[in-house]
Amino acid sequence: MRILYGVTGEGMGHATRSKVILEHLLGRGHEIEVVVSGRAHAFLTRSFPELKVHEVEGLVMVYEDNRVRKSKTAAALLKKLSEVADNHDRMSAIKENFRPELVISDFESLSYYFAKSEDLPILSIDNMQVINRCTLEVEIPDEDQGNFLLAKGIVKAKLPHCDHYLITTFFYPPLRKQRTSLFPPILRDAILDAKALAERGPHVLVYQTSDTFTELLPTLRKLPAQFIVYGLKRDEQLGNVTLKGFSEGGFVRDLATARAVIAGGGFSLMGEAVYLGKPMLTVPLKGQFEQTLNALYLAKLGYGEHHRELDGDAIARFLERSDRYADALRGYRQDRNRQILDGLDRLIDEVKAKGRLV
Repeated sequence: MRILYGVTGEGMGHATRSKVILEHLLGRGHEIEVVVSGRAHAFLTRSFPELKVHEVEGLVMVYEDNRVRKSKTAAALLKKLSEVADNHDRMSAIKENFRPELVISDFESLSYYFAKSEDLPILSIDNMQVINRCTLEVEIPDEDQGNFLLAKGIVKAKLPHCDHYLITTFFYPPLRKQRTSLFPPILRDAILDAKALAERGPHVLVYQTSDTFTELLPTLRKLPAQFIVYGLKRDEQLGNVTLKGFSEGGFVRDLATARAVIAGGGFSLMGEAVYLGKPMLTVPLKGQFEQTLNALYLAKLGYGEHHRELDGDAIARFLERSDRYADALRGYRQDRNRQILDGLDRLIDEVKAKGRLV
C-alpha cells in the first residue's frame, strides 16, 4: 500500500519509535512517504535516505526550570505562523504526486487532517491516547487535576475518530473506547539487543535535558554514589559525577549496566528502563500530565518512585529501596516489538481487503 506516515517533532521519542515501524513497513513492501517536524526531520532523513521525508512546521514546547512555559510556547508558535501556512502546499504536492491509500499518525495533526479531507483510513500509533481512551486506575493528585483535564481535552481533540488506535504502554488500564488496542512500548534494536547484556552495575544513570535546572549537579556531588549524567551536552568529570555528551552506543551501554535511573517522566526512556529492569526515580515536567501519568503508574507497579521535586534526601532514599523495585521489574515481560508489529499488519491487511476498518 501507499502509506503516508506523520510524525510529530516534539521530543525525539516519536521519531525513534516511528523508525522501528517504518523499517517494518518497508520490509513488508509498502510504499512510504513521511511528514515530520522539528529535530525528528533530520533524524528520519538520515535513517531513510531512500524515502521522501517532508519537513513541515509543528509546535515546539519551551521548557525552563523543569516546567513547561505555556506563554513562551505560544509566542514561539506565533513566530512560525507564516511557515505553518506553507504546510498546505506540501500536502497538496503529496496528494498529487504520491496519492496515499492509508495514513498512519504518531500524534501528528497535518497527516490526520489530510486523511480526513481525502476520506482515507487512518491509524493512530502513540502513547498519548491512553489519557482519553482508557479508564485510569491511579489517584491523580489535586494539584494535577487541572493539567489532567487539559491534557485529556487536547488528546481527545488531537486525532478524533481514527479507524483504530494502537496505544503503546507499560501499564494496562481498562479500555473505555472501542477501536483501541494496547501494546508494549516500541523499542529500538539497540535497546532490545542490550537485554542480553543488562546487569546492575555501580553507577546511576541520570538523564537531564534542561540545562536551566542548576541544582542537579551540586546535589549529586554530595551523595555517596557514582552518577553518569547525560543531556547537558558536555564531557566533564566532577568527582563522583561523570558528564557525557550523547552517543547512542555509550548511552545504551550505560543504561543497560546502571544500578538505577533518574530522569523526567518521558515515555521513551521509561519504557526502555522498564524493559531493561532498571529502577527509576522520575521527576515529571510540571504541566506535562502525560509525564505525571507515566510516573504515577511506575510507582503503582512498584517499578520506582515519582517525585515532584528532586533533592538529595529523595535520591538517597530511592537508592536504598532500589533493590525492591528491581525485584518487581523481574516480572515484566515483552516479546521485543512483535505484538504491535503483528497488530499493525493485521489492521493494514484488513484495510487492503475491505477498503476501511469497520
